Amino acid sequence: MRNVIYLKLGGSLITDKRTPETLRADVLARLAGEIARAARPDVALIVAHGSGSFGHVVGRKYGTRAGVHTAEQWYGFAATADAAARLNRHVAAALLAAGIPAWSIQPSAALRCVDGLVVDGPLAAIERALAVGLVPLLYGDVALDDVRGGTIAGTEEIFAWLAAHLPPARIVLAGEVDGIYTADPLRDPTATRVPVLTRDALPALAAGLGGSHGVDVTGGMAAKVTQALAFVEQTPGAEVLLCSGLQPGNLYAALTQARPDMGTWVQ
Repeated sequence: MRNVIYLKLGGSLITDKRTPETLRADVLARLAGEIARAARPDVALIVAHGSGSFGHVVGRKYGTRAGVHTAEQWYGFAATADAAARLNRHVAAALLAAGIPAWSIQPSAALRCVDGLVVDGPLAAIERALAVGLVPLLYGDVALDDVRGGTIAGTEEIFAWLAAHLPPARIVLAGEVDGIYTADPLRDPTATRVPVLTRDALPALAAGLGGSHGVDVTGGMAAKVTQALAFVEQTPGAEVLLCSGLQPGNLYAALTQARPDMGTWVQ
């Protein structure tokens, strides 16, 4: 049985979240190269990415995360899905160009949520893809919701559902910032990195976590930390690493080394 690694390429990493639909093509190409170099026969990799300045911008305009009921909101639901898929085509192309057999699986075609919680998804397709040597490629997407009508399921929320069925050995959340800091390091030069995060330490850090440096309808950094803690609690033995993918070599190390000294390890 191969070890399973979940990898998320954050929207803030592969796009400029401050400018609508702006791809960081050079960063994406380098990351794809690092993923390709890290490939090993004993590891099954599942890659996903955030929506960055693509899906989040449209999702905020129509309030899709909170619920979908009117004709205008359903139009926004479809437009958000289209924007998320446009970014996914860029990511798939970069991975394929690097020699990775990445296969895009459209989450919204199979996702079902109940009041924002993912309860069903494309499990059979993911398992079959891994069995034949493909690298499943997922992304944050819209979803039908039994309570809200429609909503947006973030990548971490899809990972949380998937982990209950296909437990990972490691989850790597690669973003713009190298882990969790005592304050926003892009605004506060005195902020220091937190090498290891536990739930007991979260209250003291909560005020400094803040949101996102751009549009993020799924909660920003504070939500991602809470989700990372939930990962390790629901999946005993799993490691969660929040790190920066902007530093060349970081992602390769995160995928291949036992415990690289970078980012924040959540336990």
